[in-house]
Amino acid sequence: MPALTREETLELIQEVLEVYPEKAKKDRAKHLAVNDHDIEQSKKCITSNRKSLPGVMTIRGCAYAGSKGVVWGPIKDMIHISHGPVGCGQYSRAGRRNYYVGHTGVNTFGTMNFTSDFQEKDIVFGGDKKLGKLITELESLFPLSKGISVQSECPIGLIGDDIESVAREQAKALGKPIVPVRCEGFRGVSQSLGHHIANDAIRDWVIGNRDGDERFVATPYDVAIIGDYNIGGDAWSSRILLEEMGLRVVAQWPGDGTLAELELTPKVKLNLIHCYRSMNYISRFMEEKYGIPWMEYNFFGPTKIAESLRKIAARFDESIQAKAEAVIARYQAQSEAVIAKYRPRLEGKKVMLYVGGLRPRHVIGAYEDLGMEVVGTGYEFAHNDDYDRTIKEMGNATLLYDDLTGFELEEIVQRIRPDLVGSGVKEKYLFQKMGIPFRQMHSWDYSGPYHGYDGFAIFARDMDMTINNPCWDKLKAPWVKDAATAAAALAARA
Repeated sequence: MPALTREETLELIQEVLEVYPEKAKKDRAKHLAVNDHDIEQSKKCITSNRKSLPGVMTIRGCAYAGSKGVVWGPIKDMIHISHGPVGCGQYSRAGRRNYYVGHTGVNTFGTMNFTSDFQEKDIVFGGDKKLGKLITELESLFPLSKGISVQSECPIGLIGDDIESVAREQAKALGKPIVPVRCEGFRGVSQSLGHHIANDAIRDWVIGNRDGDERFVATPYDVAIIGDYNIGGDAWSSRILLEEMGLRVVAQWPGDGTLAELELTPKVKLNLIHCYRSMNYISRFMEEKYGIPWMEYNFFGPTKIAESLRKIAARFDESIQAKAEAVIARYQAQSEAVIAKYRPRLEGKKVMLYVGGLRPRHVIGAYEDLGMEVVGTGYEFAHNDDYDRTIKEMGNATLLYDDLTGFELEEIVQRIRPDLVGSGVKEKYLFQKMGIPFRQMHSWDYSGPYHGYDGFAIFARDMDMTINNPCWDKLKAPWVKDAATAAAALAARA
């Protein structure tokens, strides 16, 4: 299907909104837009970071998910307590495939579920004493842990547990950091506030712990990777390139990250942010307090990798710049071979994305390297500065959307009929049942890495394997089958 014109895209938006009552239609119209390169600020065309409408099926998460599941959870040598009922901790455990090196249960704890397991009596009488006892028991069971974070679930904010007091008492008794995080799920409009709260907890309880430590020997080439969650090994693929160009990665977090790396980050010369949405807060703080500059980078696809390597190298001397060019040249033949193999099979295929964090804009370049076109993209929990960065990445007159409801996403996909949908696990099985190729782009559908030159080869293979799988032509949605069966039965009776 050819790309929609601006008029056709506007007409599509109006058709999708037609089902809503007038008040809901007016609100949701602010979250659907046609891309326009002439607009410098996205707030002139799309609204974001607003509360979801009650009664619609939003695909967002909560503040607890943003803190525990994204920012704190991958820090591997700390124990992260889900303070509240057992369900939130169990749901957030090991779901994002944040790979790490270590011995689980000995010196790494990322895939384990630690919970205070609130019961009715804890709601009535409070959970402070229970939390203190739990921390003491964890210290005896896992003495090699470097610290503990307390991730508050919804009941904690409602009953007023003083987790800060417990944290201070236990930190003094155990001699290791205990970090209270006020990330109750009901706070904010989405998981985005959870990222901010988690960043603030790092700022207040971790950053600065080694400010007076003179044992660290600095070099002019020290950098930190911030906001790479090492999904399927992404951070490892990225780190290889940075080290090959002569930089020293002092800290890498949260994916495969440690408490010590968080504490050492203020000693680097440049902070490199992969996921802007979740980690810009702490990077801005370090710029203000320590004078450390920060920049975004994009390691999806050879075009963006080369562009990012050159931008990073420009912050350093000529030797680093020369090594960056050598790295790009070293991988050029590999990238060309991947493109030569897969581009003929993917050329002209159209993609719709609806994901969180950085992916709705960062992966566009990787698809374009394969000759594919992103015809619609949007975020679950973006702010307007995310859309400001997206406008120039998208083709003119393509579809932008924010906080799509389940209904809107289904309707738009059915009308556009893209060759591939990239979204989350909650959407995956609906579109597969519809016979539309789908990739789960939150955690790479059990594959990866997708970052770096090595990751691009896996990315290209996965897209080809998904789109060109012969199964899609043989699938028919169950509800379509049922309707056909019912119609045939009625016709037979008539």
